[in-house]
Amino acid sequence: MKRKAIALLSGGLDSILAVKMMLALDIEVEALHFTSPFYAYTDKNSDCRSEVIGIASKYNIPIKVMNERLEYIEMIRNPVHGYGKGFNPCIDCRIYLLKKAKEYMIETGADFVFTGEVLGQRPMSQRRDTMRVIEKESGLEGLLLRPLSARHFEPTIPEKQGWVDRNKLLAIEGRSRSVQMQMAEDLEVKDYPPPAGGCLLTELSYIPKIRDVFDHAVELHLRDFRLLKTGRHFRLAPESKAIMGRNEGDNNQLELLRQPEEAALTWLDGNTPVAIIIGSQNNDIFKLSAKILLRYTKAEIGAECRIKLRVNKLQRIFSVINDMGAEAVEKYLVA
Repeated sequence: MKRKAIALLSGGLDSILAVKMMLALDIEVEALHFTSPFYAYTDKNSDCRSEVIGIASKYNIPIKVMNERLEYIEMIRNPVHGYGKGFNPCIDCRIYLLKKAKEYMIETGADFVFTGEVLGQRPMSQRRDTMRVIEKESGLEGLLLRPLSARHFEPTIPEKQGWVDRNKLLAIEGRSRSVQMQMAEDLEVKDYPPPAGGCLLTELSYIPKIRDVFDHAVELHLRDFRLLKTGRHFRLAPESKAIMGRNEGDNNQLELLRQPEEAALTWLDGNTPVAIIIGSQNNDIFKLSAKILLRYTKAEIGAECRIKLRVNKLQRIFSVINDMGAEAVEKYLVA
């Protein structure tokens, strides 16, 4: 009887190799991919979702893309196993993803779950002790196979039952990817992403932005966290924030993500960032945002400047004096 397994397919080389190994062992594979507002793409123009779907199509395996929900955000706010050096709850995150994988395994009638994890590759979630904790707390004890490092661990149920030949599994360990890269060459796996990018939650410079949302949001929304990757963020008041583009790409993204009731501001008489107002807005907020915005233009210091305000398909023009210095602006900057 042919056995079926769920692959956690990130799109990275390790997860691709794990899929290739299982297919070679005549396992029916279905992929599961999780999206995240915290993933930092190596290429800012890349689309991880479409890339992963392309990988699944190449290997002729079904794939389900699962969007992370607010419960995932709540897990980040209160992780049982704590954080790494940043705001990264890697152990709790892995448990969360594998719990979802177990649910999907049961839903699809699959026999086990496998990943591309390598013992010792990541300092928090891929230590031997934490990998055991993750397996136990996810509810996948005995049913979680890590084919790239399987021979460093006790045999799993798929190995004991003969569904998978343990002798054909590997014992890779550590942070070097030389073995995987050689495997990729041997198996003609090409166009895999470089081992860079990663999770924004590990970046120390990102922490203040996340804390700011947790501290001030009346109600959490995934969009609040997706916006953190775009532009400069300014906390204007407890329930008001301005986001200003740093370049044309940011400006376009802010225009795309802006809700109709959210104000957008631009300087009328020169090249300008786009600023959008998230949360409560009034004339004082508009004027403060405009003064901050002018700091990032070539408007003359002390000049009276015209600002275009757009909200709910209406627009008006108002004027402010460009009199806010760098030190005053930085008081509002979330950084």
